Amino acid sequence: MTGATQTISLPLTSFAGANLNAIRAIVFGSFSTRGAWEIGQTQLVCSSGSTQPTSSTKTSSVPVTTPTIAPTTAGPTTLASSTLKTLVPTTSSAPPGTCSNILIDDFASQSRLTFLFYNAQLLPSSDDGTMAPVADRADTFTSVIVANNALTLTPANANSYWYTQLGCVKATNTYGGIGLTITAARGTTMTIELQTSKSCTTDNPTSIDVSSADLGWTFDGTAKYYTIPFSKFSGLDTDHLVTLLFSGISKPVTFGPIAVYCGNTGSAYPVPSTAAVVQPSSTVPATTGPSALVIDTFTGADSNNLGFYHGGDDENLFKRTSGKLTINTKGNSDLSWYTQISGGCTDLTPNDNGYLHIVYTGSNSFSIALQQHNPTCNPDINPYPYTWDSVEASRYSNSGKTDIYVPLSHFAIDRKKTIGFALKGFFTSTTTVVTKMEIVKTVPNGFLVPSKLSSAPLLFACTRPNSFAFAIDDGSPEFAQRVVSSIDAAGIKVTFFTVGAPLLDASTNLTNVYKTMLSRGHQIAYHSYTHPPMEGLPSLAAIDWEIQEDIKAVSKTLGITSTYFRPPFGTEGARVRQRLAALIPNVKFIAWSVDVQDWLWAMTATPEKQLTNFQADVNKGGNLVVMHYLYDSTVSYLPQFIDIAKKTGKQLMRVDQCMEDPNAPAL
Repeated sequence: MTGATQTISLPLTSFAGANLNAIRAIVFGSFSTRGAWEIGQTQLVCSSGSTQPTSSTKTSSVPVTTPTIAPTTAGPTTLASSTLKTLVPTTSSAPPGTCSNILIDDFASQSRLTFLFYNAQLLPSSDDGTMAPVADRADTFTSVIVANNALTLTPANANSYWYTQLGCVKATNTYGGIGLTITAARGTTMTIELQTSKSCTTDNPTSIDVSSADLGWTFDGTAKYYTIPFSKFSGLDTDHLVTLLFSGISKPVTFGPIAVYCGNTGSAYPVPSTAAVVQPSSTVPATTGPSALVIDTFTGADSNNLGFYHGGDDENLFKRTSGKLTINTKGNSDLSWYTQISGGCTDLTPNDNGYLHIVYTGSNSFSIALQQHNPTCNPDINPYPYTWDSVEASRYSNSGKTDIYVPLSHFAIDRKKTIGFALKGFFTSTTTVVTKMEIVKTVPNGFLVPSKLSSAPLLFACTRPNSFAFAIDDGSPEFAQRVVSSIDAAGIKVTFFTVGAPLLDASTNLTNVYKTMLSRGHQIAYHSYTHPPMEGLPSLAAIDWEIQEDIKAVSKTLGITSTYFRPPFGTEGARVRQRLAALIPNVKFIAWSVDVQDWLWAMTATPEKQLTNFQADVNKGGNLVVMHYLYDSTVSYLPQFIDIAKKTGKQLMRVDQCMEDPNAPAL
């Protein structure tokens, strides 16, 4: 490779042993360097070297994405591999003689669409990476952006496309077409493709294209309802509709909910209204502490006014200049700024009646945390920090959005072992500027101190003496049986944190896998419905939807409930912990103190570093694991991980058992 655009010819004879009379796919893999690769037009050419494609009856094969749950730990994610799926025929659920529209996608969730690659029917939907790229987001890599029940597509070039599968709709004499609202600039054009397959598969379907001009579509920058009448597609097999595909999109477009409509006249699918979550608004009397202490005025490069460390996870997003800290994480809720009040453990309990005071301007859409050291105050022992509690900055702000006052007693940790404060969980792209952090004796006259909201405890380690727990997050269904076999062979009990949506997708077989695990005494717990960075969701209602839909999915498929939750990507903040506590009594927010780092090493030339990391964290005293069955190497190392854990002499058990839960099975 030269580093520039070049044309490569690969003789098929180079693939020793391949059946050249049955070519199914070309796979690009084992990329030797990290970063972006661009692969352009790929085609079979005659042996003479001609690159002119031959004409044929138009068929196409849109890849079907089998859901693959990406790692919990923040880091690069792996897109699911493309496979083929037989679709279940979709018909109206209305009584005989009536008809109801079939919702294809209401764009209720970014992560459902661009992380799990599902539409509302839990059928595959994707741009296959063809839209314009985006950076600094955990839930999408391309400009397929969901917000307010709408989808915005920004094409990278003329080859960009986006598809959504229909589930083999039988439309004849019942459904007249597909409708959606579209917002697009004047002059925008696109091609609309419908794919059919008599076998109800996406393997080599028949495709018929119609241009937006042929459908009579014109745009003026406002949202309007448009229909895709099946009658406009000559020769369309309306008994076996499998895919809707948009291509050749000339300018950015925004789609509203997509639905198959009854009869010959469509109407916009009504977006379900979502009531705002109302939190308690009670207040508590103001108190007065013994003393004041200036912590940080952001004048030092690496230390605060106390001489202790301060700094952020990304110096480009946390900028300290001229006595102020400017923060804009671009909505990445996984990033934090830290300022310590001690080089070890500090007892803050004498100041329990005092307040953390933050002087700021801009957004208060973030969390404030107070971190607790581990029992021996030793930073070389895992976990470090041992835990922290987070509160919602906006609840403690004055109405002018200039000052925040948080009672130190509202941080539910052991305040005798305090490390310092963190600003975290930023969930908007609006800038926050902080000029001072300090402890003050009391609040100004007229400031109403809000009550402390219940919050799920954040747990990084087992509490039962001499215990060790494997907590395994969802991964690729193809590896599930190997994980089961390794656990059975070791004779141990573990905990699985499962994402709800793939349980409802029969093609993953995860429901059957987890039913088997339940029958063998393993624990199943919650991991969200679609695996978003939950603290980064735009509203409390969106957070509630993830929690409640996960509860429903687990209950429907496995017949159980749980009081244990692990956050996708490990992303934590006050809002998600408060909503968990409000919706699940006695819930526990489970993190980890042993990280395999499969997301970092599994697909590199040194996958054995997963073993190195596991051993290092165990040597530091870690006893609660995070890993995924996403990668072949990780699954292959599982028996060795178990052996390392057993050699500690600790007893291996489920998470609820290692947390001394009275409702857990006896050891």
